[in-house]
Amino acid sequence: MAILLRNSVRRTLFQMAFPMLAGTFAMHSYNLADTWFVARLGTLPLAAMGYVFPVAMLLRFIAGGIGTGVTTLTSHALGRADRRAASRFLTHGVILIVLVSSAIAIAGFLTVDPLFRMLGADDRVLPLIRGYMLPWYAGAVFMALPMLGNGILISLGESRTASLMMVGGSLLNCALDPVMIFGWMGFPALGIWGASLATVIAQVVVTLMVLRLLAARHRLLRLRRPELSLFTRSCRRITGFAVPGSISMMLMPFSAAVIVVLVSRWGNAAVAAVSAAARVETFAFVIPMALGISLVPFVSQNFGAGRIDRIRQAKAYAAGFAFVYGLGVALVIFLAAPLLAAVFTRDPDVSAVFSLYVRIASFGYGLMEIHRYCGFILTGMHRPVYATVLNLIRVAVFLLPLASIGSLCFGLAGIFAGRLLADIAAGGVGLFWVTRILRGEFRPGGPPATGIPLPVMPD
Repeated sequence: MAILLRNSVRRTLFQMAFPMLAGTFAMHSYNLADTWFVARLGTLPLAAMGYVFPVAMLLRFIAGGIGTGVTTLTSHALGRADRRAASRFLTHGVILIVLVSSAIAIAGFLTVDPLFRMLGADDRVLPLIRGYMLPWYAGAVFMALPMLGNGILISLGESRTASLMMVGGSLLNCALDPVMIFGWMGFPALGIWGASLATVIAQVVVTLMVLRLLAARHRLLRLRRPELSLFTRSCRRITGFAVPGSISMMLMPFSAAVIVVLVSRWGNAAVAAVSAAARVETFAFVIPMALGISLVPFVSQNFGAGRIDRIRQAKAYAAGFAFVYGLGVALVIFLAAPLLAAVFTRDPDVSAVFSLYVRIASFGYGLMEIHRYCGFILTGMHRPVYATVLNLIRVAVFLLPLASIGSLCFGLAGIFAGRLLADIAAGGVGLFWVTRILRGEFRPGGPPATGIPLPVMPD
């Protein structure tokens, strides 16, 4: 029996999530560390990080969609005790993600200037953006593989190991940042280019360690020339999740890009403030995201075993936790906004916009996390298209019109209020939708759902 099917739902979820706290903190600390050190270089480099952030997220999530597909299919195979299929999906997924990441890197090299000009970058900021993104593109494959590998380790009950991998990479990045940015220990001062290079080096080390664990300890990764017909078949199944998953994930950086484009009308100081605030937001989500990371493998394994009742319990626990946590963190951020701003800048204009943004947007964090949890549950139940539609509703139906109207009517405060209302509405829609789907899969008093037909090709 797969490990995620054994204990009570609450115990299993929190046993998975607790070791991931350090890991999720470390995962988000890459951007925070880069931003903090780069902020020491001045307002323009900090503004450059504001433009870089949504694009870097976008490219990571394209590969992350593939990782989600591989994790979902591998976890489902483990749930039905089919290690041969699990090994095949993992191995073929690693090959696929290397190919896709390489294509992303080539496209990125060719489109740096036009892409960031479209986002509103001017001639003063563009050279700094170019300096960060070129090394980042060169290491794109190493940004993608740890996401896939850590998801599989969690499916295997190795959430503590996955967390240690993330922490190790983050510590290495934090150690390399000042050395490469400012030229410590005799190393040449590379500025913003050094921040990117430090991240790439850290991710290379983590990638090698994760792949070795999957190959040597668990014997699921078998890197050899695949049979073409089997590889093609696996790719079709993986992309059945990866395409909607990537679209869904791309909508997250797209929503960040929407805010950046709207805010850019108020100048580089406003963009710098939103850039710094986005890093604080990622840390506000560290604790609930530790639980969220565990949801896809948990739901997928239980879906493979026909345990829809356990998925319903997981949804209830996760949503309740996200709401209570979100309200608490919003109150803390509201009170501590000026102190948080001082961590990143001494510019009073940047500080004022930073405080305004986090004091408004933070009260939607709980519902935004519920929205994310609902997407994870839908993906784990082999409904990735539904998860994509849910994210599309948040961006296209709520965020874009509300933030645009708010900008026209109330300026910066209106943009941030539009973001708040979008998060609240999206969380409510997601919770209602997932609840309806789960009621359709399992009716109280009846037998557990088993043998659920899946909208995917047979093994």
